[in-house]
Amino acid sequence: MADKIQIILKEDVPNLGASGELVSVRAGYGRNYLIPQGLALVASRKNVAQMEHEKAALQARAAKLRKDAETTAGKLNGVTVEIGRQVGEGDKLFGSVNARDIEEALAALGHKVDRKKIHLAEPIKALGQYTVELKVARDVTSQIKVWVVAKP
Repeated sequence: MADKIQIILKEDVPNLGASGELVSVRAGYGRNYLIPQGLALVASRKNVAQMEHEKAALQARAAKLRKDAETTAGKLNGVTVEIGRQVGEGDKLFGSVNARDIEEALAALGHKVDRKKIHLAEPIKALGQYTVELKVARDVTSQIKVWVVAKP
């Protein structure tokens, strides 16, 4: 039976484990491939302690970012923006309202939101009220109301 060694993965390795995991592999695979490729470290006490510290720091940073995202989502929930557009016959818009227009309207109200986080299935092409979803973070969303009105 081949001897095995304990290693700490520095990156995700398919069919082996995720970054930060402590795994047992054959000695040759660890010494000749994983460690030289920079994918793993030998699981010494010092390396294990350092990985635990880095993992704790990453979790704390992620928790802070999530809390900030939830605060931002709370401020944006229920915000209403009004966008004026010229209309033609039958109240048909000249052009459309897109994420850039909503971003500018939110900025005018003091809310800085990247337009890539504004999710419109398709540009708005008619007058009326619309509910638009903003993706503030990975699993934190907010909804705003967008009124498209006729410009005098």
